[in-house]
Amino acid sequence: MRIVSLILLAGVAAAPARAEPPVVEDVTLSGQGGEVRVSVTLSHPDTGWDHFADGWELRTPDGTRLGYRELAHPHVNEQPFTRSLRGVEIPDGLTRLHVRAHCNVDGWSSTPYVVELDGGG
Repeated sequence: MRIVSLILLAGVAAAPARAEPPVVEDVTLSGQGGEVRVSVTLSHPDTGWDHFADGWELRTPDGTRLGYRELAHPHVNEQPFTRSLRGVEIPDGLTRLHVRAHCNVDGWSSTPYVVELDGGG
């Protein structure tokens, strides 16, 4: 019985630990039309190249992707951090946008950050 218990505990200990998903802290949009710049502030407990927030995306509420910003390196000593994407086209009439962050270990954040747009785009 002890051997079985030890094997089970060893299996649990060997399972990869899931960290906190990346969190979208803030989103700002500047400009108009095809010249919109989207700046997203993220926080994530990056540990280095093996585990870090590696991107964020901007979508309409119906799921259409308007932009993706790859994050090419960890931000271990820079938390939270802000990165921007230029030239995003926001369709007329939209009243909100969704932003989700991605981690190279844990995948996409489950709940999008909702950006309310003034005047529908």
